[in-house]
Amino acid sequence: MTTGYLWDEIFGWHDTGSGSMFPADPLAGLQPIAHHVAHPDTKRRMHELVCVSGLIDHLTRVSPRNATDEEILRVHTADYVERIKRDSELPKGGDAGDGISPFGKGAFEIAARGAGSAIAMTEAVVNGDVDNGYALVNPAGHHAIAETGMGFCIFNNVAIAAKHAREVLGMKKVAIVDWDVHHGNGAQAIFAEDPSVLTISLHQDRCFPPNSGLLEDRGVGEGTNYNINIPMPTGTGDEGYAYAAKCVIGPALEAFGPDLILVASGFDANAMDPLSRQLITSRGFVDLAETVMNASASTVQGRIVMVQEGGYSPVYVPFCGVATIETLAGVHVLEDAILPVVGGMGGHQLEDHQKALVDHVATFISDI
Repeated sequence: MTTGYLWDEIFGWHDTGSGSMFPADPLAGLQPIAHHVAHPDTKRRMHELVCVSGLIDHLTRVSPRNATDEEILRVHTADYVERIKRDSELPKGGDAGDGISPFGKGAFEIAARGAGSAIAMTEAVVNGDVDNGYALVNPAGHHAIAETGMGFCIFNNVAIAAKHAREVLGMKKVAIVDWDVHHGNGAQAIFAEDPSVLTISLHQDRCFPPNSGLLEDRGVGEGTNYNINIPMPTGTGDEGYAYAAKCVIGPALEAFGPDLILVASGFDANAMDPLSRQLITSRGFVDLAETVMNASASTVQGRIVMVQEGGYSPVYVPFCGVATIETLAGVHVLEDAILPVVGGMGGHQLEDHQKALVDHVATFISDI
């Protein structure tokens, strides 16, 4: 098993400003703070644990690159791309579009490198240079829609990679699995009418965006039945997520039979995250990764590309990330030092209401 890995130090230079979420505003009582909640240090720490643990010695480095305008414009509108370019040249940058997604000077180049790096890893997997791969990019992308960014996202990295896979690499069918704790609204909107792209989002019910990711959102027109939302109740732990993976994600991938699986890999469902109320441990993310890998064995010959999304606990995200990449690579180099605490918390058992929700979503699979 050869697993690709990509990180570029410039991803750690993405400037999200000094606000906790909204920009600092003394008149509104919003104090400046040293680290914005989406500060890149969380991902930098994940990369450093990959290296210090020795996991890096089991991985094949894939070189990052910037996405071209043509590649970004397959997903985003010209007006939006031009605005990001223009604001990125301002001394203090701008905002991706929703007022809570600030970026500093030079952000266009960093975001374009994130999108291009998702493409680079996709090319490496499809071309057989590696069997699967993990692109640790920043900023995240899965909330961005065609005409605007939001939720700390500028360009939709996974959607851009999916478009490239379809239009350039010859992949007829692509599946996107999003296990970030927040709804993968970007892919849902971008591919809503496209039956060649199956989008699956496993997320905390109505966490972000507000009132997004509902059960009844199943695609539009020819794309109807090719979007599946699994809005897990607040407080769901490892067993609930594992049940959703076993009963919905794996079977849906097998029913669809894609040529490539892209994973929007957010770790903000972790039990220590400040922006969610789920209880997932590194074991939970291993279960998710194993489910996708097992499905890929019979559908895409193991072709999986994982692209980093959210995750806001600088303490626990690195352990969740290492455990996930270990699973991809088929090696184990590091015990989760935080697991004795978060693994012993209550709430990891599958609850009746969680099971009922998953069982209902599972009935959608027959419509694929």
